[in-house]
Amino acid sequence: MTAPALPFFVYGTLRPGQVNHDLFLHGRTVREEPARLPGAVLYDGPGYPYAVEEPGEAGSSVAGDLVTARPEAYAQLLAALDRLEQYAPGDPRNLYERVAREVTARAAGGAPVRAWVYVAAPAVAAGLRARGKPIAGGDWLTRR
Repeated sequence: MTAPALPFFVYGTLRPGQVNHDLFLHGRTVREEPARLPGAVLYDGPGYPYAVEEPGEAGSSVAGDLVTARPEAYAQLLAALDRLEQYAPGDPRNLYERVAREVTARAAGGAPVRAWVYVAAPAVAAGLRARGKPIAGGDWLTRR
């Protein structure tokens, strides 16, 4: 089954100005705009963050960017991001899971936009909830 061609919500090293933005996204996008992922908490990881879904936590959200790929680059970009995030459908060793979620984009006037998001896989999320360090404000760019 082919994945739908959704935009991507990026919140860590793929954001503009971060190390993986130029490596993976430069020249492959038609639009990048500030956005937020509601119902999630951002945790500091080993050089990169993890978004952990917490739908019951009122007011929690993760800051990031909604990235729309160029149509001709979409399939290649999806595969490259899956490799970067070490995501394979159904693999219990995944660090991240790629899920479709509603994000709010400023340019859309805060209207929900369905996007791919790489969130912490269940085992990783459980460990982060127990021992992880949340990033105040949910913004990787302001963590230090």
